[in-house]
Amino acid sequence: MHAAATYVDVEELKRSRAHELEKIVECQQLERFRARLKSGTSVSENNTVGLIESGLTREMVRLCVSAGMATFLTHVESRIAQQLGYGFYTIGPCGEENMAALALALQPTDPIALHYRHLATQYARQLAAGKSMESMLLDRARGYTCSTRDAVTGGVHCSLGGGPADFIVTSTLASQAPPAVGRALGSQLASLEGLPSSRFSKSSVSVVSLGDGSVNNAHFLSALNLAEYAAFRGFKCPVLFVVSDNDICISLRGYGWLAQFIDQRLGMPHFQADGNDLGAVYKAAATASAQVRRLKRPALLVISNLARRFGHAATDRQDAYLSAEEIQYAADRNPLERLCAQAVAENIYSSWSEISDEFEHTATLAARAFAEAAREPRIQHRSEAFRTAPAPPTANSAPQHAKKSSSGRRAVMRKHMTRVLHETLESVPEAVYLGEDVRHGGYYLVTDGLATAFPSRVQDFPPDETSLIGAAIGYAQAGLLPIVEIPYAKYLDCGADQYYEAGINYWLSNGQQPNGMIIRLQGFDRGVFGGNFHTHNMLSIPPGIDVVCFSNGPDYVRGFRRAVQMAKSGRVVMTVDSTALLNQRHLHGRDDGWMMPFPEDAEDTLDFSSVTRYGPETARIAVVTYGNGVPLALQAARAVEKDHGLQVAVLDSPCLSELPDGLREVLPGFDAVLFADVCKAGQHPLAGAICELQRLGELPRWQSTAAAFTYNPLGSTVTFLSVQDIIDGLLRLTQQ
Repeated sequence: MHAAATYVDVEELKRSRAHELEKIVECQQLERFRARLKSGTSVSENNTVGLIESGLTREMVRLCVSAGMATFLTHVESRIAQQLGYGFYTIGPCGEENMAALALALQPTDPIALHYRHLATQYARQLAAGKSMESMLLDRARGYTCSTRDAVTGGVHCSLGGGPADFIVTSTLASQAPPAVGRALGSQLASLEGLPSSRFSKSSVSVVSLGDGSVNNAHFLSALNLAEYAAFRGFKCPVLFVVSDNDICISLRGYGWLAQFIDQRLGMPHFQADGNDLGAVYKAAATASAQVRRLKRPALLVISNLARRFGHAATDRQDAYLSAEEIQYAADRNPLERLCAQAVAENIYSSWSEISDEFEHTATLAARAFAEAAREPRIQHRSEAFRTAPAPPTANSAPQHAKKSSSGRRAVMRKHMTRVLHETLESVPEAVYLGEDVRHGGYYLVTDGLATAFPSRVQDFPPDETSLIGAAIGYAQAGLLPIVEIPYAKYLDCGADQYYEAGINYWLSNGQQPNGMIIRLQGFDRGVFGGNFHTHNMLSIPPGIDVVCFSNGPDYVRGFRRAVQMAKSGRVVMTVDSTALLNQRHLHGRDDGWMMPFPEDAEDTLDFSSVTRYGPETARIAVVTYGNGVPLALQAARAVEKDHGLQVAVLDSPCLSELPDGLREVLPGFDAVLFADVCKAGQHPLAGAICELQRLGELPRWQSTAAAFTYNPLGSTVTFLSVQDIIDGLLRLTQQ
């Protein structure tokens, strides 16, 4: 199904509801500015830095004026669109039009992630790259009206970006900051390694912008700390943080906190400029970016004294926290007036009429762009919203039967994991391993010896999962293939939002911004050491992330090779490692039954949709499980066969993020099935498989069992899924 076009006659709507539009403050200010441009006499300028004196050329000034006009007019049209019912985004950029100068202080290939108010920077960057005003305005109008032809998101959101070095910012405060540090570090590492996959040159500066309220957000503090830490350690980290300061965050006033924050907290150089003075903004931005580029060390640029002219968004009830005088004062502070006056005074424009004519022409183009975008299709069908990840590489997902191999040296799962990581780093030059305490081998010795073999590509990070996962996103966007280790499953909670950002980027960018990576989540499930915080058995599985949990060494090796293929294609994969399996030797008694040989063929992979069957071919009862549940289920199957004469097959189904095709193919061969989940009851991943099988009409008679819905005490395993839980479930299933 494809989105259908909906006819909207914008011109008629504007005519018939003109009385409503006259009451919108943005429309009133539009007419005020229009009148002042036409007369020219009532506009004055008192900027302290001359435009040409600042280093701007005449052409650059005119470009900034054009970008500022487009910014103001785009916002006016977005408010009209919202009022008339064909626009859906109204966060306003007005008052920050001079942020256009930031774009001209950078190289066009510098990676940049712009706060949603910094539309002027985006416009100036696009105009400087040769994009026409018409196409630029239409692209933005498509974002505001959620057209499926939106070049940035394809109609799912309204975001800045669209260029090869532009990175989308979500609506989560400051979440754009950690990946920006990752792009800075990653670009330098990729250049050091001489990788052809490197997206940015070693001379690039990673730029990220945000509002002053966002400096309080944990994402920003995490990113700032990582950048300062990297610089302190001597790592090259060319990142420029840009903060626009309008001294208010929605309704919370700034109270001068930003200045205090910089004085008492900041450990990097900072630069400042008055945001009402285009020359000052350009001069400060050029100086800051040049220093970051030369020294390859982080810096902060603050654009201060800005006005938030029309509230945060159309839904903002400013009169609940600002006086009428404050609201009017902000609305009247139009930096474009000062810029236009200065441009005329410095003879960059020949007359006020020349500026007025350009403004009227741009206003016509903006209105035309919104009218055209409003007639374009929007998402109408659920199926259109399911583009959550790139298509996986072709693989065989046929059900497999467990085979015992007598060839090759047998080892525990941990040894296989170390070996496949070494194989990956050796065969994939862009692969890099990130984590906490990983250079010395990690908490479970999984990375033992890797740092010796690959000294620059096995990297320890400070213990902060937000910056760790965020940096991994940035590494991927810089052309690397990050494998990021989370030391304990519970610690994923600490970096949860960056985890979700990794999953949503492909969807949000309409497939233009994949960030292929592998997350290794360890410290999961059964154990007596560390208590609940090191034996966590809850998983969050958002759309866009492939989650797998393997039960044995050979499957892990083959599955990890598949994960590398998936990450290379742009997918985000998380492997979940059951602690109890890492060094498990025995299955029954002391049989060494869980020690297995390494799959030597590097082309031997395990598709995530595959299901491995253990047990007699004649069994009509099955246990579906994964990870540590597999050996537990095999032990339970032996017990019920001995004590009750039941023949039970165990289906090892490692894919947790979707219903695997292999499971659908094998289930028709069974009369009854028990789903045994090692996660806590009520949120266990196999519940999703049960629901989908039920919807498809493919679910046989079934029961479900899972770990206890409580927390895990230190020194005990009573809350985890047990052999007895599975036996009890099988007996309920067969009514014995």
